[in-house]
Amino acid sequence: MDESTKRRIGQHFVFGFHGQSVSPDVKTLIQKYYVGSIILMKRNVADAAQVRALVQELQTLARDAGHSKPLLIGIDQENGLVSAFSKPGAGTQFPGAMALAATGSPAVAEQVSFAIGKELKLAGINWAYSPVADVNSDSRNPVIGVRSFGDDPEQVGIFACAVAQGLTTAGIAPSAKHAPGHGDTSVDSHLALPRIVKSSAELHATELPPFKALFKQGVATIMTGHMALPAITNSDEPCSLSRAITTDLLRTELGFKGLIVTDCLEMEAISNKSQGACGVEEGAVRALEAGADIVMICHTMAWQTGAVLETYKAVESGRLSLDETRIDALKDQFAGTWDDVLREGDDEFRLEWENTKKDSAALSEKAYQMSIALLNNNNSTLPLKAGQSVALFTPIMESLNKAVDDADGVLRTKDGKVRNTAGPSFLSFADSIAKRAHCSHSVYDQNTTFEAMEDCSVVIFTLRNADRSPWQLDALQRISQSVQVPIVVVGSCAPYEAASVPYPYVACFEYTAAALEAAARFIFGEQGPAVGVIPVKINT
Repeated sequence: MDESTKRRIGQHFVFGFHGQSVSPDVKTLIQKYYVGSIILMKRNVADAAQVRALVQELQTLARDAGHSKPLLIGIDQENGLVSAFSKPGAGTQFPGAMALAATGSPAVAEQVSFAIGKELKLAGINWAYSPVADVNSDSRNPVIGVRSFGDDPEQVGIFACAVAQGLTTAGIAPSAKHAPGHGDTSVDSHLALPRIVKSSAELHATELPPFKALFKQGVATIMTGHMALPAITNSDEPCSLSRAITTDLLRTELGFKGLIVTDCLEMEAISNKSQGACGVEEGAVRALEAGADIVMICHTMAWQTGAVLETYKAVESGRLSLDETRIDALKDQFAGTWDDVLREGDDEFRLEWENTKKDSAALSEKAYQMSIALLNNNNSTLPLKAGQSVALFTPIMESLNKAVDDADGVLRTKDGKVRNTAGPSFLSFADSIAKRAHCSHSVYDQNTTFEAMEDCSVVIFTLRNADRSPWQLDALQRISQSVQVPIVVVGSCAPYEAASVPYPYVACFEYTAAALEAAARFIFGEQGPAVGVIPVKINT
């Protein structure tokens, strides 16, 4: 195969790599396989200056390897629990989708997205895999949950459009996901293939309205998901590999004209052949056949190179015909020229970064404050008085899903299970309470026995998706029988559990340090009444 064809094929992939500096693998992917886009993961991020230097080196490699246009540099930055760029020294922690929806303000959602977009742009990133446009219509959903703006299709569309607009204005290409909708399933596509048995009419009523709104707005890119819609495709083919979905539905019927990228093909819905999946290499060819512009493979070099080689074969045999028009247009709009991406001026960067971060910190605090919602404060327990003796209970860290698990600081045993530890988020919550009261922090599990606490004046009991881990509600019942003091419950993730809680329930929608600090400020009366709304139905 001639070099020009290999260069063209390389533009149809986005690959990840390991480490916080340019690795031999990513050099090979850029120089030999001409990959046109790179995804940065949390593992690649130390701080903003490091990311900027890393991106500059990646872009220099691409230029020197003869790429005609700069790389697209993407990142999973949904904010909230999926924030690959948000860590001390790097991006600001902003509220995720459900917390933003709880503010009731699409304007705040757009401001937040513009602010994080500005930070990403300063670091050299030009593509964000956000917003999540999935309607969380199944409360048991193990992979979306609080990553969604809620369960009302119209509201999800309004907030998704606000986020996409904010990113676009900041010069970041948004990528609405996971088309055509991953909200109505109790199966995690990281682990297996979800089957959503819905008719076309049902899909148009629930899953598709947010995407239709985004298409009307002109969203630059979308990401297809690995779920099967057998009533639409007459098969269990994942949507990401299905021409009936990618081309016939999204492009022809709904008129989407932008770029389509797949979710990562290493997810087991695609990669696990023992479950009947086709595998990463064949999956890449099928996704491109289906009409995807770019295929994403995030982690494994062998799968990345294997997918490219399979694509070479498919092009040579005539099985596959590729077009880079939409990729080139996206690069022109959001990556620009080599002069745009290879800029000097470390001092200017540092000054602009510091000023941007100050503005972001104020906006983040405001948005988190607006997101706090309160239910069941019938006995006027809240606010608490500073200086009280507080017993704080937080649950053991159970695995949530692979989209948010395994962040820095999560402790696991040798066999991969999360250790019985408070985890960094709940440790930060204990610090937040301790700044305001005398705090005794305990981690509880299924077998915890609660003893009478003579010097305790109030209990703050934290839940994390207790509707799916009902042992937490059992523990709450046990502690209510052992103490004679007021109990305040903090919902640190999805609020569906609130229907089973008879105590004041403070919803903060995510167990980030920033959200839990906002909950502490509210609990101790530092920010006035709770103005947040619950953006999903709570079954009572």
